[in-house]
This record gives sequence, C-alpha cells and structure tokens, in this order.
Amino acid sequence: MTPSLATKANDADRLAALAAERYRESQHLGEQWNETIETLLSHRSVRSYLPKPVPHAAVELAVAAAQSAPSSSNLQAWSVVAVEDPERQNRLNAVAGNQRQIAQAPLLLVWLADLAQPRAIAAKAGSAAEGLDYIESFLLGVIDAALAAQNAVVAFESLGFGTCYIGAIRNDPETVARELALPEGVFPAFGLTVGFPDPAQPAGVKPRLPQSTVLHREQYANEARARDLATYNKVLRRFQAEQAMPSIDWTDQVRNRIGTVEALKGRHMLAALARRLGFQLK
Repeated sequence: MTPSLATKANDADRLAALAAERYRESQHLGEQWNETIETLLSHRSVRSYLPKPVPHAAVELAVAAAQSAPSSSNLQAWSVVAVEDPERQNRLNAVAGNQRQIAQAPLLLVWLADLAQPRAIAAKAGSAAEGLDYIESFLLGVIDAALAAQNAVVAFESLGFGTCYIGAIRNDPETVARELALPEGVFPAFGLTVGFPDPAQPAGVKPRLPQSTVLHREQYANEARARDLATYNKVLRRFQAEQAMPSIDWTDQVRNRIGTVEALKGRHMLAALARRLGFQLK
C-alpha cells in the first residue's frame, strides 16, 4: 500500500472510531479526517478538574478564537467575565445549584449578551437606538455569545483543557448581574467551567441522536423519529451503565425537563428578569 493510500485508510479508520464513540451505531462519516475534526467529535463535558490554574495566556488565546466566530452585522454584541476568585465562584455556584464542576474548576467564564456597548455608541452620536429595544437584538446578543463561546470551547479542548457549559447561571440573572457588576443592557446567558481534566475521573463521550433525526434534506421530515428515539434510548442507557449514572430513557429525560414550570428552576421568569436588566423585548 502506498503512503497516500495508507494515510487514507488510517483516516477512514480514525473517523470510524470517532463515529462509533459519538453515535454507538453505524454512521459513515467519509474519509476526510483531520485534527480539527478529531477535537470536535471528541468533545465531552468535563466535571472533575485538577487543582491548578488555567494560564492567562490560554484564556487570551481562547478569547481570540471566540472573537474569530461570526458576529451578526459585526456588532460583536457579547462579552465575557473570567472569574477565578473562589469566593465569587462560590456565590455564583449558589445561583447555579451548587454544581460539582463549578466548585472544582479553577476558572468560570460567564458569557454575556452585551447590548450596553452598542447603546453607548448610539447615545454618543445622539441616536435613540430604537432597534435595541426589540427581541431580535436580544437574540442577536445571545447568539453572538453562544457562537463565541463554542469557538472558545474548541480552542480550550485543542489545548488539553476540559470544559462544561452552565445553563443554571440563568436561574437568577439579577444576582449574577450584581455579583459581576454588569451594567444595564447586559445579560448573563450561560457559564463555562474550564480546567485541567482530572485523569482519575475521566469523562465519556456522550452519544448523540442518529443523524437521521436531526439532518433534513430540502424539507423537514420525521418519518424515522419513532425508530430513532427507540434506538437512542437503548444507546444512552448503555452509556449510563458505563458511566455508573442513573438509568433513564432519554425521552423520559426530555419529558421531565419540560413537563412542569418547576422544572425550569426559575427560568420561566426570564423575560421579566431581562426587562429589569434593561431589555425591552418588544
């Protein structure tokens, strides 16, 4: 076998291994492997960290990656607060329900939908900035923050760090805003823990839904949904057993997560809370 053919074979084998870990079922991903694809397909949420700080240079590199993400109209309507102070992390963790990963992580990044800067720019020019009062602008800021954060996650993971998103930062946005001294027009969208993974407690790659559930061609179709969900319930239960996690069907998890207002843990008030933080949401 020539070197080029051997490389293609190795790439195809590596992709097959990555697909098997991500889907646990047959999923052909072709032969175009590279290190970027490896990093993306190997993503896992890391909740156990070593007690060593994340170098500031690594944070700045990840933020450069974040700033390289697309931004709607180049408004760059996001910002991020890096929290390393243990006492401040503890107070934010209380908002988030006292999660292990926040308690262990040397770094908590709080990603913000930031409309304060564009409003200040408009005010300096004597503009009322009426466009910022609409839900479109709020969504723009949240989407910009999410795109930026995911770029940062890929950068951190490529450098050997582990990460875990923290949606529970939204349990009490007003308390988070006070803790971080956020000005009016800045909303804490989510957190992200970052640190060196603890090798004694390795995280697994959580299987995802079959692609036939999420990839639609030309028009939305759900003919395969019942079959795919039944398959995925079995796949996820196997993963739960491997990780010594409680065993529950994914479809039951979904029902539990959206079944009651109480399951939202205060986030059913987000529209009212966002308005109190300076967003009109017209």
